[in-house]
Amino acid sequence: MPYHFLEVAVTPSVRAAQAEMGADQIWLGDHDRPSDRFTENEVAFIEQRDSFYIASVSETGWPYVQHRGGAPGFLKVIDDQTLAFADYRGNRQYISTGNFEENDRACLFLMDYPRRARLKMYGHVERLALDTDPALTERVQDSGYKAKIERIFKIRLEAYDWNCPQHITPRYTQQEVEQAVDPLRQRLAQLEAENAMLRSRLEGNEK
Repeated sequence: MPYHFLEVAVTPSVRAAQAEMGADQIWLGDHDRPSDRFTENEVAFIEQRDSFYIASVSETGWPYVQHRGGAPGFLKVIDDQTLAFADYRGNRQYISTGNFEENDRACLFLMDYPRRARLKMYGHVERLALDTDPALTERVQDSGYKAKIERIFKIRLEAYDWNCPQHITPRYTQQEVEQAVDPLRQRLAQLEAENAMLRSRLEGNEK
């Protein structure tokens, strides 16, 4: 089957650039690499993410990339072709919101820095009012987050692809670092307690 992600990504100018670099034959023909429906692998990856980058394009042709963050899993997998997330009040520039009203195309990058993995995807974004689909609103909003929810963004998958790990520098969140060093802290506390006990016994023997 055709490699759909590249069907979307490769334009005549991209093909010309590939030809200039001698790479235009690499991706020709059929490739057994389906990319229009999430598998269990993608679903698990998405549900673990606490941030992603989303790009939109304005009427003037300028791209805009925005970082979105939240609790792990705030980007919800609705089905194997649909994602959704709650849009909370921020700096109130509404650049992405306005861009998607004119052009619903988006590109997302999801990063896993510790494991050096990244998932990229093309999709079509739909803006929903909170009362359009109450069940969806209930599903995507974070009751523990105090910011005002203003709308829901629903993303229909067009195609996805996995990038190679080259040049992804491992980075860790504070929580991940704390989880990694917690056994060391416990072991240190145990050794300090044993040290104190031995010192006490030694001092007692010396009296």
